[in-house]
Amino acid sequence: MKNTFEKANNFITRKTLDVKKAISNNRGEGYIDTAVKILISVVLGALLLAGLYALFGDVVMPTLKERIQEMFNYVG
Repeated sequence: MKNTFEKANNFITRKTLDVKKAISNNRGEGYIDTAVKILISVVLGALLLAGLYALFGDVVMPTLKERIQEMFNYVG
């Protein structure tokens, strides 16, 4: 009977130490860090895409259209 109580006590002590060890563990990457990284990348991607749309819509496409019209309106 005494042996059974010692085994139970040892088991509970080991499990308690395992739980304390798991709780005090602060290594690794948390969910909040990952969410912030994803949010930052989405915002930066949206800004980059908006900049490219603005650049192509205002600068590149009118110039390209003008050059194509000049090529096909060649009189010579």
